Amino acid sequence: MAQSRRGAVVVGTGFGARVHVPALRAAGFEVVALIGRDPERTARRAERGGIPHSFTSLDDALASRDLDFDAVTIATPPATHERIAVAALEAGRHVVCEKPFAVNAHEARRMVDAARASGAVALVGHEFRWATERATVARAIASGAIGEPRVASLVQFVPIVADPGARTPDWWFDADAGGGWLGASGSHVVDQIRVWLGEFESVSATLGVTSSRPGHARAEEGGRLAEDSFTVRFRLRSGVEGVMQQTAAAWGPPTGLTRVAGISGTVWIDGDAAWIADADGSRPLPVDADLMLAVEPEVSDDPRHRYTHLELGPYTQLLRALHSAIDGTRLDDVSTVPVPTFADGLACVEVLDAIRASSAADGARISVARGDGSGVDLPSG
Repeated sequence: MAQSRRGAVVVGTGFGARVHVPALRAAGFEVVALIGRDPERTARRAERGGIPHSFTSLDDALASRDLDFDAVTIATPPATHERIAVAALEAGRHVVCEKPFAVNAHEARRMVDAARASGAVALVGHEFRWATERATVARAIASGAIGEPRVASLVQFVPIVADPGARTPDWWFDADAGGGWLGASGSHVVDQIRVWLGEFESVSATLGVTSSRPGHARAEEGGRLAEDSFTVRFRLRSGVEGVMQQTAAAWGPPTGLTRVAGISGTVWIDGDAAWIADADGSRPLPVDADLMLAVEPEVSDDPRHRYTHLELGPYTQLLRALHSAIDGTRLDDVSTVPVPTFADGLACVEVLDAIRASSAADGARISVARGDGSGVDLPSG
């Protein structure tokens, strides 16, 4: 039986217009409105994207008699997430909120409370759970292919902000707005570790700015300049010890290392392939059919779309899970990959809070407050 076509509103004209809109359509939604702060730019992007309505606030969209929509997706600066998500949930809409989920765990808990009270489906944008190579490694670890995991390293150097003249949204380097590379990329790594290896016990971390940004407007105004680099040593409740380190300010081609060593084998990612090594030698991990992505966009020369080919397929899977859950299927049944809920968003933010606290204390080891969204009872579709 064909799915009903649900209506959706996208809040955010950057990543929202670039990824949320096409992913929603591929997942079976009709995008009925685009919301952004600048009325002219929002209207222009809505028209270009074939979206019939544009607004400058979610409140206006909720009050409109011309719209019929079930879901709201949020792709705005992190400091706005709580307000928008709570408003959508209180209005009875289902929500997908981008990461970093919230500025801190206090805001994240209010979002979780609103989701629980509403009974709506509430998901967080950790779409890379569906990236084929990551999902393949997760399944291999869970199957016992490497025995008990002991050590993990997740390191990445990318050139996104190496050039101080690189164009970035103002909030990217504004700590008070939720900016910084820890939230932008580190949140994905935290989620990856949680899915692969379990919950965090403690962290020891430093945050820093590698790029040369003396003229950044936020710093000149006396505000807090957010990090573009981080180094975190972590210990998980399972006993796994590991390091996650990234900088967005490394000149040269992107490079990285993602490996997990267990007592009887090691798994790693090389490009878009997953590998395993054990007593029988090294070999690619086979990819199960259910982990193949249906949407594989081509690599674009347009700098605005340099990551779209990596994002769109996984995001479509996330939004298909949303659609199925809205139609009444339990979240546990909509995907063979665990679907990231607001509880996962809270758990991730608790880890990020501990990392920031450790950095502020000169790298002191900080226990993660809870780290798993325990006690959170959310609707499951």
